[in-house]
Amino acid sequence: MYARPLLLAVPLAALLLAGCSQAPPAMPDTRDADVKAIKDTETAWNKDFKDLDKSSGYYAADAVVMMPNQPIINGREGAKQALKPFVADPNFDLHFESSKIDVAKSGDIGYTQGAYSMTMTDPATKKPISDKGKYLTIYRKQGDGSWKAVEDIFNSDMPMPGQK
Repeated sequence: MYARPLLLAVPLAALLLAGCSQAPPAMPDTRDADVKAIKDTETAWNKDFKDLDKSSGYYAADAVVMMPNQPIINGREGAKQALKPFVADPNFDLHFESSKIDVAKSGDIGYTQGAYSMTMTDPATKKPISDKGKYLTIYRKQGDGSWKAVEDIFNSDMPMPGQK
């Protein structure tokens, strides 16, 4: 009497267990689209750099910025305050371009590495000076699909004052 339900229960249990052990569906690979989105973000950032509100808006609220010869700058508002003297300088000009962009397979974090050229006023001579260097920026995808810089560091290729 109990044998028939038991014979039906064993294959049913096997089917249920097999269904539970299936791998989850693969995440779609969006890296090419994410790389393009980050490249487009940097292109727009270059155009917006002289507008303090727009420029600081490319940073995440919890961003960290590391400028040469400066303490670590924390947060979007800190970045905005650090950029204020640059933007106010009539000689200020900046262009940066990535030579490498990569995004994690998870599609939530990516980075750019590249070179920059910058012109600004020398505080001592009050004349324009030029600088060239390299940078590394780490981006995090936001809830709205945009990419914001969460870590940004750059340093000059120019020799330190007094060095050749």
